Order: sequence, then C-alpha cells, then structure tokens
Amino acid sequence: MKIGLVQINPVIGDFAYNCRKVLEWSRKAVDKGCTLVVFPELVVSGYPPQDLLERESFIEDHDRAVAQLVAQLPAVDVMFGCFEKRTESKGKRLYNSAVVARGGAIVLRVRKQLLPTYDVFDESRYFEPGFGTELYRVQGLTFGVTVCEDVWGDEVDDYGIEPVETIVKACRQQSLGLDAIINISASPFQREKENTRKKIFSALCQKHNVSFLYANQVGGQDSLIFDGRSLAMNWAGEVVAQAEGFVEDLVVVDTDSWRGDMNGPDQLSEQSAIYRALVTGVADYCRKCGFSSAVLGLSGGIDSALTAAVAVDALGAENVLGVALPSPYSSDHSLEDARRLAANLGCRFEVIAIDRLFSAFTTELHDLFAGTKEDLTEQNLQARIRGNLLMSLSNKFGHLLLTTGNKSEMAVGYCTLYGDMSGGLAVISDVPKQMVYALSKYVNRDREIIPDRIITKPPSAELKPDQTDQDDLPPYELLDKILELHLENGQSVDQIIARGYAPEVVQDIVRRIRINEYKRKQAPMGLKVTSKAFGSGRRFPNVQNYQG
Repeated sequence: MKIGLVQINPVIGDFAYNCRKVLEWSRKAVDKGCTLVVFPELVVSGYPPQDLLERESFIEDHDRAVAQLVAQLPAVDVMFGCFEKRTESKGKRLYNSAVVARGGAIVLRVRKQLLPTYDVFDESRYFEPGFGTELYRVQGLTFGVTVCEDVWGDEVDDYGIEPVETIVKACRQQSLGLDAIINISASPFQREKENTRKKIFSALCQKHNVSFLYANQVGGQDSLIFDGRSLAMNWAGEVVAQAEGFVEDLVVVDTDSWRGDMNGPDQLSEQSAIYRALVTGVADYCRKCGFSSAVLGLSGGIDSALTAAVAVDALGAENVLGVALPSPYSSDHSLEDARRLAANLGCRFEVIAIDRLFSAFTTELHDLFAGTKEDLTEQNLQARIRGNLLMSLSNKFGHLLLTTGNKSEMAVGYCTLYGDMSGGLAVISDVPKQMVYALSKYVNRDREIIPDRIITKPPSAELKPDQTDQDDLPPYELLDKILELHLENGQSVDQIIARGYAPEVVQDIVRRIRINEYKRKQAPMGLKVTSKAFGSGRRFPNVQNYQG
C-alpha cells in the first residue's frame, strides 16, 4: 500500500481553514495512489492551543469541525490529530488523540500517553494521559500509533511507561507482526534537534526491528517554529522518505519496498536550518496576525542587518522599511553601511536624524539633571527616542515593528527598555552573537548582501564617543559560551568556574542575567531556535537573589 505523510501549517483556532487544508491534501494524496493519509498532532485546532482548551465554546466548535471533516474526507483511511472530551468526572476533561476516519466515521482512537511538562510544553495542564493500546490494522498490515512524546519518553523524562514497548507486547500477545510505528507530531524546531530526532527514531527502529512513519507540523506559531521534515525510516533505521523542511509538503511511502519520496535534503546545515526557521517565524507571525509589512531600525550594525535580511526573505523587499536614526555619536560609515545594505536588499530606506529631538530632551531635563554627570541615562534616552519614532511609523502605516537585539544582549540586559526593545516581534532574541555572525555569512553565501564592513567592524551601540560593546561586555565568544553553559545546559556558577573560566567573569555574567529578568518580561515575543529561549519555556521570578 501507499501511505501519504502530510505536513501542513495550521492556524490555531481557525477550524474551517485547518479542515480545508486536511481535505485538500487528502485529495492530493489520493491522486498519488495513497490508501492511508497521515496528518500531524492536533491538526484540527493547531498546536499549541493553550488556554483556549479551557473555553467550552472552543471545544464545541472543534468537535463540530471534526464531525464535518470526517463526513467529507475521501474514501481512504485518514489519520489526524485532534482532542477529545472525556466522560469521566475525575482528571482532566480532554485527551490528545490520534484518530482514523474511514467511510464517514472514526474507526480508531489512540490517546497520547506521555504528556510533556518541560520547557515550552505544559500538556498535563489540559490533557489526561491515555492508557493501553489499540493496534491499527489495514490491508493486512499492523501499525502501532503514537502521538509525539510517546516515542521520546526514554530520552527526555522517566515517565514510568513506554508506549512503544506496550505496542510491541500487544503484537506478541496477538501473534501479529508489527510492520511500523506511526507517530503524529507537533515537534518544534530548535538547533540540532533534527539530529536528535533521527537518532531516537533510528534507535527505535533497530531495537524493535520495525519501520517508522513520522508526520510533523510545519510553520510558525507565536514564538515556536515547526520545521516539518516528516519522514519514513525502514527497520534498519535508514531514512527512506523525507519531506522538505519549513514548507507544507506530502511524501508518499510504498510499504512493498519501504521506499518513498525524497523531497528535501537528508540534513540541512545548522546555519541554513536556523535561517530558514527565522524566515518562517517572521512570515507566519505577520501573516497569522494580519500584518503584511514590517519596519525596523537599521543602525549599520550586524544585528539589524541580519534582521533586515530575514524580514526581506520572509515578506518581500517591497514590504520592508528600514530606517536609519543617526544620533550625534553615529559614525558616517554606519549610515553608509545601512544605506548600502538596504540597496542590496532592495527594501525602502529612510533617514530620520535624532539630533534635534535629543537636544530638546536634554534641554528640558537640564535643570533637573544639574550637578550630575552624563551616564547611561543619556545613552538610553537616544534609544528611547528611536523607539518612539519607529513605533509611530508602525502605528501610522500598519507595519509590524521588528526589534533587532540578539540573545547575548538580552541575557545580560545590554538593551534599553522602551527603546531598542520596543516592537512587536524580537526576531533574533534567541540567536547568540556568534551565531549572528555565522548567519550573516550564510546570507552572503552567493553574493554580498550584508556589506563586509558590517561583519568585520567591532560592534557598537554608538551612544557615546568611541564606544564598543566590549567596553561593557566580555568578548562575545567568551560571553556566548558561558551563557550556553548556564542558560541551555543549566550549569551553576561553580560548575562553569570548574571548567576554567575566570570566577569574576562568570559571577558578573550570571549576576547580570539575574538582575535583568524584569527587562525580558517586558520584551516582545521572540522566535525560539535554541534549546532554552527567554519566554514561556524559561520561568524565573523577577525578585530573587539566588547566586548559583
């Protein structure tokens, strides 16, 4: 038989749109000869629906949409993810389910057993875990059906149960051969995750001598980005079919030969994957929130240059406005570099000098500031003037304002609240500075788009004479490594120092992370590309004084 693995880009809560997508792609799969079509987890509602699941009207509208979808599907088996109401009085009111529709009815229901509650996941808040197993049999083949985390349990947590082991045991008890494990998923992208996925899936195939089918969601949803890259593996753990990453796609797998479509490369480079994720995140955030254009400040620095390149690839050059906002301390080469960048990108470029505004503010504050020295106040004032001007352009013309701060800056508070942090989406707030450089070079892989001087010159906020970032921060290669150890690997101050890093440097960096929590709580939503981003997956109190 032929099986179609379909990855679509749903919109949370737009049941009509999502069901229409399922119908359209089901028909495409039938046209290619498929007798089973598999869609991702919670595809009817979109993932993650979060507290919409606590609204009775949302549940009722979802259930109506599922019933209408099942009645309209073509005359093949269609497996898709949805939630289901529970009738029991105790426990959560919903299951996260995989169902199979056939001939206008649901003929199989499998409930997700392992509910993740780490990082960005909080599924036990809404769902009751399933239990037991029901094998899915079609055209003489036997499949075990799992939902996302059900095949990840051994790697990420000790849940106490192993759904795949339960499936294998059930096949033995019924004297059935297990042909494949099917996994419907909404697994977000992060750096290196594709390698982890394939390692887990391959080990599962080899351990149980079974093939594996994986259908994953694609597209951006708030801070999360789903890369799709649905695939099939044979019993030896070899990839035999692969969907394109970051786009809607269909791959067809033939169970007679266990071969299928190879629509995308088996592996993307780290820079390619992260860049495509950022483009997807910006494009979908704008589209799904009703924006068609964006504005951002172009300082002549590398962070705004990378953000602009992402925005142009996501929205089209004609829909991006770059604005240079030179201050009394801005260098001539920064304005020249910003202008050249905009020309290379083909986007609109405007210049609004802030000298007179800055002078007006300092004049009004002169008497109150009398007897004090210039300090960060005057630097932050320039950033806040820029933020107000950019927000005014956003309000007047309906552009989404993109902020341009990177993860290294956000971590240690090297950013201005209500200044360069103003905006609607923080595009690279989960991209460390060293990765900013790597991605900028990736942008220039075929021709110079980001001017070389932007990449090679020392980074500077240009808020006072002869300023560079390294006046206030350790070298970025050192800062980024300590941030990775602390934020992503969870290592303490003592553990990092034991690796040979200078105690005073480590203590200062971790102190800065701690005291700037309040800034990050007020920052715009950022796109997640590492294993631990600032946002819903990292929950620390503003008021605390733990030093470790």
